[in-house]
Amino acid sequence: MNRHNGFTLLELLLVLVLVSVSAVAVISTFVSSTEDQAKEESQRLFLQLQLLNDEALLSGQNYGLRIDEKQNRIHLMSLGDDGWKAMELDGMANEITLPESLMMEMTLGGDVWSNNDSLFNPGSLFDEDMFADVEKDRKPRPPQIFILSSGEITPFSLHVLANNEPVNDDNWRIIVAENGVIHRLAPGEAAPGDER
Repeated sequence: MNRHNGFTLLELLLVLVLVSVSAVAVISTFVSSTEDQAKEESQRLFLQLQLLNDEALLSGQNYGLRIDEKQNRIHLMSLGDDGWKAMELDGMANEITLPESLMMEMTLGGDVWSNNDSLFNPGSLFDEDMFADVEKDRKPRPPQIFILSSGEITPFSLHVLANNEPVNDDNWRIIVAENGVIHRLAPGEAAPGDER
């Protein structure tokens, strides 16, 4: 009787099934896409904004956000006797950085602040990057968004999206309405009071 060394077809199929099941288990533990990252980051920013608003009401302290779209960072600031400075709160970071695969775009104002109604074109009269080295030695730039102890928040909308996506209502968004209510909107979700 001749004896053959090797594997049977059934043994090979069993190994392939085990390898594919373990690969699926490993892949499912990773963040599956930039859409999931955008969802997680928008949730983190939404919660941070709510906590900062609550802290402002409870402590009587005024806070602010400076959003740097180019560097994908949000600087959290507090107003002290000597002006705006980096926020110092236990348990809260004073800077939020988004992953490189994501970007954000902020628009100040709500429905009342329309770009068509502006008397001037947005932007600075000077090249802000030209004096960046000089500015490092000075105080930090003031915030664009104010979170006041009176409960008022500067109206704005912030889109969190993948680098290759267009900015539209199909992105994860954080919107602060004119009345100071903070909303987190899923892609395609209309803002409350937005009749379309």
